[in-house]
Amino acid sequence: MRAALRRAALRGFTLVEILVALAIIAVALAAGMRALAQSTDGAAMLKARTLALWVAQNRLAAAQLATPWPAPGTGHGSATEAGVAFTYTETVGGTPNPAFRKVDVSVAAPDQPDYVLAHLVGFVGNAGP
Repeated sequence: MRAALRRAALRGFTLVEILVALAIIAVALAAGMRALAQSTDGAAMLKARTLALWVAQNRLAAAQLATPWPAPGTGHGSATEAGVAFTYTETVGGTPNPAFRKVDVSVAAPDQPDYVLAHLVGFVGNAGP
């Protein structure tokens, strides 16, 4: 009886049990890595959108401070914010009130000009007569 107990105690895990455990661990690690990669991508996109919004706000502030006030039309340019380059499109249009103009700023990354990261609309008043 002692020999039977000793053999049962020394038995351990079978190869199939170890392979199943490794497969479960591999699936869990793969899911964790995917979640980490998505989190990193999300943080990078949030940073790009925040910087693009700052570029748009700067362009709108420049339009509000411009003397003389901006003429109607569309302009393109580039700007750098925190070491990251962006391109912008600025459209100035009229409003029903001739003392105001609408300024529409769209900001994109230079390598993806069709993918707008930030879009800001503001109005500029004419302080002069």
